[in-house]
Amino acid sequence: MTNNIRVFLWLGLALALWLNYSQWQMDYGPKPVPGVSDPASPNSTSSAPKPPDIADSVPQATQMAPATGDSPEAAASTDVPKATAADTVEAPGAKKIRVTTDVLVLDISLTGGTLVHAELPGYPIVKGQSAPVVLFNTDSPTTNYVLRTGLANPKNANSPTHQAIFTAPAEQFALAPGQDELRVPLTWTDGNGVTVTKTFVFTRSMFVIGLEYRIDNATQSPWLAAPYSRIVRSDPPVERSMFHVESYATRGPAIYDGKKYSKLKIDKKEDAALSIDVTNGWIAGMQHHFVSAVVPDHTAPQHFTLQVNGREYSLTALGQVQTVPPGGSKTLKESLFVGPKLQKQLDSVHPELSRVADYGVLTLLSKPLFWLLDHAHSIVRNWGLAIILVTFMLKLMFYPLSEKAGRSMARMRALAPRMKALQETYKDDRSKLGQATMELYKQEKVNPLAGCLPMIIQMPVFLAFYWVLLESVEMRQAPFFGWINDLSARDPFFILPVLNGLAMWGQSKLNPPPPDPVQARIFQFMPVVFSVMFALFPSGLVLYWVTNTGLSILQQWNINRKIAIEDTARRK
Repeated sequence: MTNNIRVFLWLGLALALWLNYSQWQMDYGPKPVPGVSDPASPNSTSSAPKPPDIADSVPQATQMAPATGDSPEAAASTDVPKATAADTVEAPGAKKIRVTTDVLVLDISLTGGTLVHAELPGYPIVKGQSAPVVLFNTDSPTTNYVLRTGLANPKNANSPTHQAIFTAPAEQFALAPGQDELRVPLTWTDGNGVTVTKTFVFTRSMFVIGLEYRIDNATQSPWLAAPYSRIVRSDPPVERSMFHVESYATRGPAIYDGKKYSKLKIDKKEDAALSIDVTNGWIAGMQHHFVSAVVPDHTAPQHFTLQVNGREYSLTALGQVQTVPPGGSKTLKESLFVGPKLQKQLDSVHPELSRVADYGVLTLLSKPLFWLLDHAHSIVRNWGLAIILVTFMLKLMFYPLSEKAGRSMARMRALAPRMKALQETYKDDRSKLGQATMELYKQEKVNPLAGCLPMIIQMPVFLAFYWVLLESVEMRQAPFFGWINDLSARDPFFILPVLNGLAMWGQSKLNPPPPDPVQARIFQFMPVVFSVMFALFPSGLVLYWVTNTGLSILQQWNINRKIAIEDTARRK
C-alpha cells in the first residue's frame, strides 16, 4: 500500500465484497425461526396460529418497586391488554381526530388515543411531489404501524387502556399562526368518579409530542394506574441492494436501557424474548431517516418487553404502578417523538435519543464529524458546500500524516525509471531482483511502506464521514448547486461520477506506476469501474469523493514539486 489511489481502490473492493457477502447471507444463509422456544417457557411462542400475548411476557407489578407513598395494593398484578395479531387494526367505524401543526399532520384514534397516521409535509417521498412521508398507517395488512399508549389498572379492567373509548372537544385541531403550543385533550371516565384527561402537547417546529395524563379520583377508594406505551409494527422484508443505501439502514425496534443502546432483531431468539427492567431509557421503531420513539419518565422504573409474531413486533414500555388517593389527583408525563432523525431535536428529548441516527461501529467518530458538518452548514447554509468545507478541513488536519505518505510516493515515482531498469536486468532472477531493489531503497533512503500507517490512521475517519453522509436525514433531498437538487439521490446527469473518474485517473498519473504490467493495466480500468459504480450512489457521497480526490491531487502535486526542488538542490 504505497500510494493513495491504491488504498481507496482496495477499500472500495473490500466494501463491495462485504456488501455482496451480506446479501448472500440474507438470501442463502441460515434463517433463524422466530418464536420457536421451549413451550414451557413463559416467553415461548408456539408455531400454531396463536396471537402473541405480550401480557404473558410483561412482569407482574410485584416485580417492580411501588412508587413512593403507594399503598400495598399498588403491588398487585398489572394487566396490560394483550397485543394480538390484529393489534394494529382499528375497530370498524373508530372515530379519529386530526391534528395539524407546521410540521405534522396527525390522526389520533379516539379508541385509546392511538396514533394511527402521521404525515410529514416537509418531507415528500419524492422531491418536487406533494405526497409526504407517512409514518403510521393501518391501511395495509403487511405494513401496519401504530403507537399505542394507555393506563392499566391492576385492580380494575375498566381503565383507560388503548382499547378504551375517549371523547374529544373537537374533530380538528390546528396550530394557529403565532401560536407556539397546541394542547389536544382526550377524556375518559369510568362512570364511577374517576376521570382521566389524556393530553397531547404539540410545539411549533418540533416533532416532539408531550403526553400528559391527569387522573382525578372522586371516589372513596385509591385508584391504581400503570402507564405503558407500545410501538406495534409489521414490516415486509427489505430487499437488499448494494446500490440502494436505504436497504442497509437500520430498520426495526431499538432500545436504550439507561446504559447501552441496542438494535433488536425480530428474527433473533434472544431479542424476541426481551424482558428487562430499565431506568432512564427509551424505546423506538426505526427506519432510514425516520423514527417513532417513546421516552418515559426518566425517574421512574420501567419494564421493556418485545413480542414477535412473524414480521410483526410489539415493543412495550411498562411503568410502575401509581396510586391516586381518594378525592385526589395525579399527573403522569412522558414524551413521544414522531418524525425525521433530526439530532438536535432528538437530544432535546433525551441525551441518548440521537443514537437512532445510527452510524454503526464508527459512531464515536461519526458523531463529532456530524457536529462539524452541522456547524459548517450553519455558516455556508448549503449542505453541499458544507461537505466540501469539512472534507477540506479533514485534509488539512491530516496533512502532516498525508505528507509522509506523499513524500514516499514521490520518491518511489522518481525511482521508477531505475526500478524498470532493474526489472529488465534481472527479469529471469526474482531473488536477485528483490535484493537489488532493497539495495536501491536503502541507497536512496526510501521506505516503500512509509505511506501505510498514515493512510491506515485516516481510513476510519473517512469511512465515518461516509456513514454520516449516508445516515443523516439533514442530507435528504438537500440541494447543492445547478443540476444537483438532491444530495441523497444519484447525479441525474452523471457529471460528478465522470469527474470522479477523471480525478482518479489524474491522481494515478502523479503516483508511481505498479511494477507488475498486469496490475498496471488493471489499475488503468479502475477509474472507469468506479465511475460506473458511483453513478448509482447518492450525489452527496460522490461529491465527497470528488472533493477528497481533487484535494489529494493538489497535495501530491505540491509534494512532487517540493521533492523535485530538493533533488535539484542536492545534485548541485
